[in-house]
Amino acid sequence: MSAIGAAGATATNRRWTLARIPAGAPRDDDFALDEAPAAPPGDGEVALATVYVSVDPYQRNWMAGGGNYGAAAVPGATVIGRAIGVVVASRAPGYAPGDCVVANTGWQTAPVAAATSVERIDRALGPLPAWLSVLGSTGLTAWVGMTDIGRPQTGETVVVSAAAGAVGSVAGQLARMAGARVVGVAGAPDKCARVVSELGFDACVSHRDPDLGAALARACPEGVDVYFDNTGGRVSDAVMRLIVRDARIALCGLVAEYGAGAHGHDFRPLLANQALVRGFSVRRNLHRMAEYRALAADRIRSGDLRHHEDIVDGFERVPEHFRALLDGRTIGKALVRIAAEPAPR
Repeated sequence: MSAIGAAGATATNRRWTLARIPAGAPRDDDFALDEAPAAPPGDGEVALATVYVSVDPYQRNWMAGGGNYGAAAVPGATVIGRAIGVVVASRAPGYAPGDCVVANTGWQTAPVAAATSVERIDRALGPLPAWLSVLGSTGLTAWVGMTDIGRPQTGETVVVSAAAGAVGSVAGQLARMAGARVVGVAGAPDKCARVVSELGFDACVSHRDPDLGAALARACPEGVDVYFDNTGGRVSDAVMRLIVRDARIALCGLVAEYGAGAHGHDFRPLLANQALVRGFSVRRNLHRMAEYRALAADRIRSGDLRHHEDIVDGFERVPEHFRALLDGRTIGKALVRIAAEPAPR
C-alpha cells in the first residue's frame, strides 16, 4: 500500500477495466488492469490520488446492462464506482492539494475529475471510510427506502434482505429506531448472529436454509408489514408469501438476479394484500444528503447507528473483493484501501 507524498505526485494511473461483459458470476479474466501516465487537471478540474475504492452490488447490474449509471458497460470501460481521494493538483477555485473528497471516479488510482462532481469531506463528521458507507450514498439509500417507502410503525414486522450488507445493515437499524420488530436475511450462521448481536435485529434467518419459507414464517409469526428488498430471487419469493394487508415493499436491489437471466415471481400475494411495491434510486435523492447526514452523524455519535467497513489492502485486489461481496463473503461496506490515509489537517 502506497503513501501519498507531500507533493502528491502520482506518475501513473492504474485502472481496472472490463475485458469483457461477465456471463454469470464475474471471473478474473472479465477484468483487465491498465496503466497509463496520470493526466494533469484542466480548467475546473482536480487531480486525485485514490485512498479508498468502493465495490458494490450495483456495479454488477451495470455490467449486466443496467441503465442510469452514466458510462456504458463495454469492453475497455473503466469500472464505475465511488472512491475517496486526496487532491494532488487543482485548477479549480476552492480546492487545494491535501483536500479529501468523494468522487465517482471508478476503479482507478490517479483520476482527474471536474470539481463540480466531487464532494469535500468534513472529517469531523466521521472517519474517511464512513463517507463511502453510512455517511455516504449507501446510508442515504437505506434512509430513503425505509423512510419514504417502508414507513415502519411501532409493532410492525420489517424484513431486510442482505441484512449484513452495507445498505441492509443501516436499513434494519433505522426500522428498529422506528419501533418495528426487525428480521434480517443473511448468509452464513455467523453473519446472522452478528446481525442480531451487533446491529440489534430481533432475528436473522439464513438464506441458505433449505426450507427458507418455513424459517421465515417462524421468525415472522404475524406476517410481514415491510420488506426492504436488496436481493430479489428466492428470498423475495419467500417473503412475498408472508406479506399482510397493505404491506410496503421497498425495491432497492436485485443482486441475486443480476446477470442470471429472468426470474419469475408469483405476484398473487401482492394483489391479494393490496401491497405497495416501489423501486427507487438514490441518484434521484442526492439533494437530500445533507439532511440525512446530519441525522446519521447524531445517531452514530449516540451509538444508535452502528457501521462496519470490510476493508482489504491493495489495488490488485479490487476485483477479488468485488467477487467476495457478490458471494456473500463480506460484512458491511466492502472497500479496498489503495493508499494510507492522510493525517487530518
